[in-house]
Formats: sequence, structure tokens, C-alpha cells
Amino acid sequence: MITDWFIGLHPVAQALLATLFTWGVTALGASMVFFFKTINRKVLDAMLGFAAGVMIAASFWSLLAPCIEMAKENPAVPSWVPAAVGFLLGGLFLRSIDLILPHLHLGEPMENAEGIPTSWRRSVLLVLAITLHNIPEGLAVGVAFGAVAYHLPSASLAGAIALAIGIGIQNFPEGAAVAVPLRREGLSRRKCFWYGQLSGVVEPIAGVIGAATVLLMRPILPYALSFAAGAMIFVVVEELIPESQSNKNTDIATMGAMLGFAIMMILDVALG
Repeated sequence: MITDWFIGLHPVAQALLATLFTWGVTALGASMVFFFKTINRKVLDAMLGFAAGVMIAASFWSLLAPCIEMAKENPAVPSWVPAAVGFLLGGLFLRSIDLILPHLHLGEPMENAEGIPTSWRRSVLLVLAITLHNIPEGLAVGVAFGAVAYHLPSASLAGAIALAIGIGIQNFPEGAAVAVPLRREGLSRRKCFWYGQLSGVVEPIAGVIGAATVLLMRPILPYALSFAAGAMIFVVVEELIPESQSNKNTDIATMGAMLGFAIMMILDVALG
């Protein structure tokens, strides 16, 4: 049940609290480094697949579907235009950051680091890779809460909360997937935990920006929803799915993705 005090909060404050929750779950996942020295590759691939499934489901049920419904309010523009334009812009935005921000995907050698060449340590580049795809997650939650302020049938507070819960659930294995492998890089457990939770710090920042932006500019709301969806799908296709399949654990990663999709779909339909 949604408490009255939360309902009475400003949408930006709601978005901040929701993304602080998702960040907190990332930190909880990162704390697994205090209990485990390594993480089984099959478990890691299942985690990555699970995160991909959650993000795919959230992109449609929580973002694209409401975007299309909202776009129908403006008969001057075909309802598919905001969905398609925002979706592609979201992917282009992430691709631009991908080209600039130095980062390294899990399991890759240093020579495969992407972005601007740098002398930063491998551990920092690994954390930045995860931080990169936390941006659209925080943005998605923020935009969802900002949309609630307009009292539209397709944008409910329960739906926004369902999205935050879904993102939070997949952030737990994500936090562990960052922190535990860093032990192999020679870092102490405390540093592994610090870097693991730090990868989620961008979510509250992106969440507040997303909520504030749609509140200031109502006409961009459908585009903002599809923009967040496009950014998340970019991360899934460019990073999560390839990494989860890279060690030939195809079936395990695929079942993780199916489970993640189902859980996010159930959350959105049941609560939204």
C-alpha cells in the first residue's frame, strides 16, 4: 500500500527517494563481496541475463506503452512519432557517451577498453562500464514519477513505484556483479564495496533530472519516456546480452532474461 506521506510528496522528491532506493539495493548487492571471494561465471551470466530481461520489460510496459497512449492526445502528430523519435534519440545519446567515457566491460582485456584513451586503472574502467548503464535506469524512474504529476490514465504512481522496484531488484545482482569481480583485480573488500555501490550513485542524479525536466516541459513527456526506453535497450543489446553470452552459458543467461522479463511484467501489470 502506498502511504499517504509519499503520495503527498512533490514528484521530484518521489523520484529522488525511489532512486535512492535503487542505489541502496545496488549497495546491498555490492556488500556480497564481504561474503564471497569470487562469483561463479554461470551465476554472473544468469545475473546479467536477469538484468537484461528486467530492462527489456520495463522499456515496454513502463515507458513505451504509456508514451504511445499519451501521444494519442495530440491528433496533429501520429502516435508512433514520439515513441520512435525518442527511442532512437535515447540510443544515440548512450552511444555518444559510450564513445567518450572511458570504460571496460567485464571479462575484457585492457586493450578492448572503449571511449577516450586513458591511463586509468582497470578497476576504474570496469566500474565506469556499469555506471554508464545506470544512467538510463535512473532517468526512466525519474521520468515515470514526473509523468504522474499530470494525472494521465497511462501514468500512475503505482506504475512508477513498480518500475522503481523492478530496477531495484535487478540492481542487487548488478551490484554483486561489479564488486565481487573487482576482488580479482587485487582490491580490498572495502574498496570493492565502495566502487560497487558508487556505480549506482548516478541513478538519483539522473532520476531528479528526469522528473524535473518533464515537469518543466510537459510537451516532451512522451519523448522523454521513449528516450529512457531507447537508452535502456541500447545498454541491453550493446552490453548485457553480449556479456551474458560470451562464456557460452547461453541457456542459463537466456533463462535469467526470461525470469527478469516475467518479474518486471508482473510488477508492472499487477501494481500499475
